[in-house]
Parts: sequence; C-alpha cells; structure tokens
Amino acid sequence: MTIKALPSHLINQIAAGEVVERPASVLKELMENAIDAGASRIQIEADEGGIARLQIHDNGCGIQRAELALAVTRHATSKIASLDDLESVATLGFRGEALPSIAAVAEMNLASRCAEDEHGWLLALRPGETLPDPRPQPMPCGTQITVSRLFHRVPARKRFLRGAKTELGHLDATARRLALGAPEVDVRFVHQGRMLWHARAAEDDAALEQRIASLLGEEFVDQALHLGYEGQGLRLSGWVARPAFSRSRGDLQHVFINGRYIRDRLIIGALKAAYADVLHYSRHPAYLLYLEMDPRELDVNVHPTKQEVRFREGRRIFDFLRRSVQQAVAGPAPAAFASPPQNAAEPQSGAVVDPAGPDAPERPEPASPPAPASGAVRLQSGSAQMLYGSAAPRQLLIAEDAVAPTPPLGFALAQIHGVYILSQTETGAVLVDMHAAHERIVLEELKRRLQGQTAVSQPLLLPSTVNLQEDEADRAEEALPMLERLGLDLRRVGPQQLEIRAAPALLDGFDHAALVRDLVSDLGEADVLDLHRLEFTLDRVLGNMACKSGSVKAGRALDRMEMNALLRQIERTPRSAQCCHGRPTWVELSMDALDKLFLRGR
Repeated sequence: MTIKALPSHLINQIAAGEVVERPASVLKELMENAIDAGASRIQIEADEGGIARLQIHDNGCGIQRAELALAVTRHATSKIASLDDLESVATLGFRGEALPSIAAVAEMNLASRCAEDEHGWLLALRPGETLPDPRPQPMPCGTQITVSRLFHRVPARKRFLRGAKTELGHLDATARRLALGAPEVDVRFVHQGRMLWHARAAEDDAALEQRIASLLGEEFVDQALHLGYEGQGLRLSGWVARPAFSRSRGDLQHVFINGRYIRDRLIIGALKAAYADVLHYSRHPAYLLYLEMDPRELDVNVHPTKQEVRFREGRRIFDFLRRSVQQAVAGPAPAAFASPPQNAAEPQSGAVVDPAGPDAPERPEPASPPAPASGAVRLQSGSAQMLYGSAAPRQLLIAEDAVAPTPPLGFALAQIHGVYILSQTETGAVLVDMHAAHERIVLEELKRRLQGQTAVSQPLLLPSTVNLQEDEADRAEEALPMLERLGLDLRRVGPQQLEIRAAPALLDGFDHAALVRDLVSDLGEADVLDLHRLEFTLDRVLGNMACKSGSVKAGRALDRMEMNALLRQIERTPRSAQCCHGRPTWVELSMDALDKLFLRGR
C-alpha cells in the first residue's frame, strides 16, 4: 500500500470532524471567539436550527484586512505565541482551528471591521475552493460570520444531523450556556426572524439574577442558594439549588472555570459528593458555579472541544468544591440557627432545652392538653425496629424550667394526623414532617459517632458467614481496605462466601450479614477503587439505617413536650432542612403568605 500526502481540503475536513459536529458546535466556536474579542453585544440568528444558516454578529475588536486570510488558516491564532502561553491559557479559544474547520464543511462569509477602518472587509469562502481576496463591506465595527449549508458537500456527515427542531434545541442550550459564562455580554437569540430570548448584560446583582432567571428559569432562582468561598488559591461563587429542587436529568448543571464551560468527571464527582446525604442517589442536583484559579494549575488543551480539563492537583480541587457546596447546601451552622438560651440550665449530653416550661413567653395554647412542665421525657419510636436488628430506643431529653425566646422553628401547637407538627413562630407558622426530620437527626448522630472511629471494631464471639454471588464476593474482596475503614474485618473463605470476624462497635447488635450485603450491593454501582465512593456508600447505608431505625414513625402520637424537643433537636442538627433522601423536613408559611391564602387586605 502506497503512502501519500492528503490534499489540503481533505485534511481540513478531517480536522473539522474534531471541532464541528453540528450547528451548535459552530455556534460555540464563533461565540467564544466573539467573547475573546471583547464583544459587549452578540446577536445570534439561525434558520432551520442552524442547518440552513447560522450568523453571529458581535461588536468586538474586529480583524484587520491583512489578517483575514490568516484567520482562516489552520493553526493561526492571536492568542498564544509560546509554550508559556499554552501552559497558562486565559482565553476561551486558542487552537486556531475553528474558522478553517468550519469553512471546510460549509459556506462561510467572514466580514470584519476594526475601529480605525472606514469600512469592513468581506471574505467569502466555499469548501474546496481557492481562498479569495477580501472585498470592501459596509458594516459597523466588529465581526459578522455567516455559515450556510452546513455539511452540504459532505453528505456522509449531513446524514448524522437531526431535524431542525432538535438542532435548534442544541443551539439554544449552547447559546444559553455561553451567555451564563459571560454575564457582562448582551446576547440575543433569533430564529427564523423571531427573537426567542434576550439576555441583557448584568451590571449589578439584581440584573444578574434576572439574567439567570431568563436563561435557567424563575424556579431555579427561587430555589437557589448563593455561595461564595475563597481559599487555597481558589475562588468559588454562584448558586446551588436546594435538594428539594432535584432533577431526573443532569440538565441544570453548569460549571465555569475561568469563564470556560467545563463538563469534567472530577468536578461532577465532587458536586455529587457534596449532595450525597441530602439527595436521593437517583436524582441530580442543579447548580450554576464559577471557579476561578491560576490558569497554570490546569490544562485545557486535552480535548478539541475544550470541555474536559486536567488539574495539576485534582484532589485539592475535589475537596474544595465538595466542602464549599456541602456547606452551602447544609445551610447555616446549627449554632447560628438556634443559639442556646442565656438563662437556661446547662443541658446534659443529648438533651434539648424545652422552651415550653412555666416561664416561657405567652403564646396560644394547643388544642391538646399541655404536657407536664417538669421532668425529663423520653421520646421513643414505639415498636420501630432498627434496620439491622433491634436496638435501644433513642432518647430526646428535655431540661427542666428553661426560659427561652421564641426559637427559629417556634413552639409546637398540634400534631396533624400523626404525621406533621404544626408550630407557631414569630413570623408565621412551620409544618414539620416529624419522621423525615428525626431521620436526619439520627443520621447525623450516626455519622458523628462513626467519624474518626474507623479503627474501632468489635470482634465477634462467633464469626458469621455471608453467602453472595461470586462477582459480589470478588468486589468485596477488592474493596477490603475500604471496608476496614468501616470497622469490618472480612475474609474470603469460599468462591461465594465471606466470613465476618469483626464489626463496627457503633453497630453492636445489628444484623451484620445484612449490613455487608447492603455494602456489597452499593459497591456494585461504583468503582470501588475510587476512594471518594466510600463516602457515597457509607452515607447511603447510614441513611437507610436512619430511615428504618429509631426514627419517629408517622402515626406516632407525641405530646407537646415531645414535639418541642424534636423541634429543638432539628435546630441543632446540620443539614436538618432535608432528610437523607432530599425531601424537605419542614416548610415555613409567613404571615404574608397566610394572608395571601385568605385574601386578607384585599
């Protein structure tokens, strides 16, 4: 077989395959170039989902006439000049491949004018044809690129395009994503002559929220929590949605690093870990985050689309993102949420101050008779069983004769159908799902007691045997170092058998065989060699324990003192706004909201 050099137009078409997949790919490259050119306004116009025509017009710095030909030549760029530049890329585009790749598979008109020129210059390119000379073009300052008949001369590629409606969806998503990454740029999106949306440049925080609402929806903004963290040479800002605003798909997940949209496995894993114990594992969180870091600490030159990156210190990035988002999702620290009363008696370990004592501020009495004002009350879960066997009932202790101002979750008034607690606050009312709330309390207690106790295991008097499928036993054997961190001492004693020789002291009395089966089942859904999966597995197992263990069950009748004790523990518990499956544990109705329900003041 003879070796021969490929013709230049075929080389360009092959290179285009790495950059141009569909109209949305063209839009991404051209819009990034416009942002790099310092544009403050970008208008996108498309026909037939961008297949027939796609035009991007910006008011950036423009391209000089003498450089127009270079602009459509491969590996020609104004953004890097040395290896040092490549190792600290600060622009969105830098490869110098976008324009020649697009021109290789579509008809392209490139018109541009610099501020010092009297008029612009137009370069009309056709696939496979000789590069023409620029001709004068009247136009405002900036650049206008029109791409028509995409893949018209490459029918094999054109067959992979979808219908106009589908391609429009990809165009729209790409344009919105890029607009989110450059909030200072005014972006208009027009299809078939009709403007679909207009994202106005954000000059302040209020305008930024309006812009985000126009691009991601009002509901996201309503459910989002703003965050801002800085440390270790990293700065993170943006919005993370409350766990209750979860999605069946990861379609509302946007992360920008130094302004560049990133879809990276390490980033996704860190953010999933941040939501691990407040969101059901089958649901996806929503977020819009901006990470700023030294460009020398990451390599963006690992993929033609530049959406994947390589970090110099991946673990540091992972931990910073996880901790920051985890703290934001968890809400205020318990100490800030419910400060202990200054004149209350010092409660014992595990005790909760009961503000329903005789010296508490006056408030409406509940319909049910009040509980005794003195003595410690034990809140049990009735006949509830721990998931892995019986265990001692959990206790909520209440100190005597405590005096306190109205706490954040107020004072209990009544229990509704054995499921919800109705509480009155200073500004309205709160409804608490008592099972979901106590589930979170139990989970946090389990985590607290297990944390730092990975070496504390209790040898079993009689080792027990677990029968598994052979592939499950293989996974468990591979994960033995990880399982040892949980205090489990396991040995492979057969193709389908594991022997349990020791178990975590915290889980004394549990069905250890059932625990091991659950762990192995979870390991089947993860890469057991990935260390951060330990946390996912542990959180899920502990969450199941909390859900089916000593948590207060729906239908359990509580007196007022027990209800107040539960409210106080919720206030002191991290991440208490949602259970381990992401459901809200309580909701608040302000007086304004209640008045609106009953049309008061109208």
